[in-house]
Amino acid sequence: MSDTPFGFGLPQEPGDDDKGKKEPGQGGPGPFGFGSGGGAGDNPFAALFGMGGLPGGGGPGGFDPADLGAAFQQLGQMLSYEGGPVNWDMAKQIARQTVSQGAADGSKDASVGASERQAVEEALRLADLWLDGVTALPSGANATVAWSRAEWVEATLPVWQELVDPVAERVGTAMGNVLPEEMQAMAGPLIGMMRSMGGAMFGQQIGQAVGVLAGEVFGSTDIGLPLGPAGKAALLPVNVRAFGAGLDLPEGDVRLYLALREAAHQRLFQHVPWLRAHLFGAVEGYAAGIKVDTSKLEDLVGQFDPQNPEELQQALQQGMFQPEDTPQQKAALARLETALALVEGWVDAVVHAAASSRLPSADALREALRRRRATGGPAEQTFATLIGMELRPRRLRDAARLWASLADARGSDGRDALWEHPDMLPTAEDLDDPDGFVHREQLDFSELDKMLGDAADGSGSDEGGSEDEGGSGK
Repeated sequence: MSDTPFGFGLPQEPGDDDKGKKEPGQGGPGPFGFGSGGGAGDNPFAALFGMGGLPGGGGPGGFDPADLGAAFQQLGQMLSYEGGPVNWDMAKQIARQTVSQGAADGSKDASVGASERQAVEEALRLADLWLDGVTALPSGANATVAWSRAEWVEATLPVWQELVDPVAERVGTAMGNVLPEEMQAMAGPLIGMMRSMGGAMFGQQIGQAVGVLAGEVFGSTDIGLPLGPAGKAALLPVNVRAFGAGLDLPEGDVRLYLALREAAHQRLFQHVPWLRAHLFGAVEGYAAGIKVDTSKLEDLVGQFDPQNPEELQQALQQGMFQPEDTPQQKAALARLETALALVEGWVDAVVHAAASSRLPSADALREALRRRRATGGPAEQTFATLIGMELRPRRLRDAARLWASLADARGSDGRDALWEHPDMLPTAEDLDDPDGFVHREQLDFSELDKMLGDAADGSGSDEGGSEDEGGSGK
């Protein structure tokens, strides 16, 4: 589990000197997203109540009327919000602002040029050709796109909404039901204000997290979930280029390898119709087990000072929202972890089979991406941040080994046939013993093939039937 359950801030990894540093405007970690927030320009509470620089106040750096005007405008948006549990308009605005500030490596977002679009289209087309020879699943992309970071934010926010809303809804409902029913009418304006502020705070922190992630992802499937529109394979040239520069490898090789991964994900999500619902259902099942400490919320409502809303943000940092430690909660988490490991492991194995004999840098790129995942890269951190789950990267290597062993034992058709139904997939216990699963499955299928072969031969003699019965009983 994450050290910051349900925190929409950006977690720091111990010992990770670079990823732990905060860029201006990025929020710190905090339970359910109510972290320390960014600077005055990003946090209207800080701008209005923490600057010490109101007219005549002589705050740090002097008073800037433009900053105050923007802060009042943003505060007005927060208090007037009447939508769902998350203010997604604010989330998009904050994400776009975060993208415009540049990524952690200093690179800036830019519109994608014609030559870059052509290079991405050619890489994805070649990737599909290579994958045709190593998987039974046909191409899943009916379109290819090259996105800027801002375009990635726009394209993926609808899926983030689907993932995050169930989590935020649990908290929003609890915040609205803190007071007894007979008192809710009297406290209506206060409850409405808390809901509006809660939705805005969620939106602010989600926007920051998604905006930072936009500076790191390569396509639409980096966290093992289909974040973009169905059937649309995408790459972000600016992030592909930045990743390749750090590896000292040809940019064309890096682009093609990442195109292989994107195209492989697209095949899986397009041709395994139950997979998306299975993954998102596990997230929703996990969110359903969120437990809200209503006693703390009741105390918060009783002590809330509308003239000092920063106190609300500080109070919400005190571990108010914690997951229930129930068998159902653990089962939902295990189901999601295992499913994501199987998705990523299959992609890893299939891409390696397609690229290892054609791309000289394939092994180096594979290991670089594995290390990125194993050390808790930005995709894993943001997923843990937005959904409140920390996935176990070691499962990815186990799953890749299992899929590769299945291909050796039964061919790519036999391996990919396991995706026909969720009950056919390996379990978490199978990932602990990949070779045992492959050996057991190979024996089961060989016995089934023998039985089907005998039936096809039409051998119905008493002697043949006796042998079959004896073999079956044995």
